[in-house]
Amino acid sequence: MEFVGVDLGINHLTTLSTGEVFDGAKSYKRYEQKLSRMQWLNRRKQVGSNNYKKAQLKVARLHRKIANNRKDTLHKITTYISKNHAVIGIEDLNVRGMLANGNLAKAIADMGFYEFRRQLEYKTQLYGSSLVVVNRFYPSSKTCSNCGIKKEYLALKERIFKCEHCSFECDRDINASINLEKAAREVVSACGLGSADASRLKQEKSVSNC
Repeated sequence: MEFVGVDLGINHLTTLSTGEVFDGAKSYKRYEQKLSRMQWLNRRKQVGSNNYKKAQLKVARLHRKIANNRKDTLHKITTYISKNHAVIGIEDLNVRGMLANGNLAKAIADMGFYEFRRQLEYKTQLYGSSLVVVNRFYPSSKTCSNCGIKKEYLALKERIFKCEHCSFECDRDINASINLEKAAREVVSACGLGSADASRLKQEKSVSNC
């Protein structure tokens, strides 16, 4: 049975425990300046006039283009992951809470974390793979994937995970994805599930409810 851990991030949309990295569309960032200018020009037009309505339509079309580009990228990535891996481990991210962070909200929304998980949930059912949703409090980023020791603190700017205990060094996101893969393996092992079993599993604080 082929397992994979999937870590979501801002720099790269997904980092797999296999070492594969997929970038998000970042479509809003790409068209943000153009959208801002169109909206600024629209404010100078008389509300309700034909020119105002035409400008509003252009803005709406650009918003739709941004959303379609993001969704298309997500579809390609989630389809690839679901088709090529039997068991997929992802973290149960608190997307609503993350969006409350004013410094990161725009980037997180542009990546489409919520839509990524939604697509992954139904595609694992469609392609016969299994999704393990790891508890959001599981310290996948702070835990050494080599020796299992957990760091007390890990700053966001630290892109390389360095373990003081075993001297292991690894890309931060790959380290997290490997830990998510291990968590998925533990759930499947504890529940005694095979590749044809339930298409969606959820890991809580323990796996005793399996």
